[in-house]
Amino acid sequence: MKKHRIYTTSFASVYPHYIAKAEKKGRTKAEVDEIIFWLTGYHDAALEAVIESKTDFETFFEDAPAMNPARDLIKGVVCGVRVEEVEETTMREIRYLDKLIDELAKGKAMEKILRQA
Repeated sequence: MKKHRIYTTSFASVYPHYIAKAEKKGRTKAEVDEIIFWLTGYHDAALEAVIESKTDFETFFEDAPAMNPARDLIKGVVCGVRVEEVEETTMREIRYLDKLIDELAKGKAMEKILRQA
């Protein structure tokens, strides 16, 4: 079975789109980074290294330092697909990130996005 092309797409090529989507709605790069850090366990230097090395999405998630166990609380639809029903692990992680960025762009409070309240 052929892998979806998002797996081989570099995280660095999509990251600016996450930021642009957030900034267009009055949110910040720092908030996008906070979401990524919360979800994956990456920190500033590690995220910068991922971006500089043009790491693909599959490797980005495989090498994530500490995937947040609370990510299972992320529910909803992204691109017409219910994220909690995505069976393939890497695709589900990608959809989780997409869903969190969507919530940020829609003005949801960070405490709610990061499943803290």
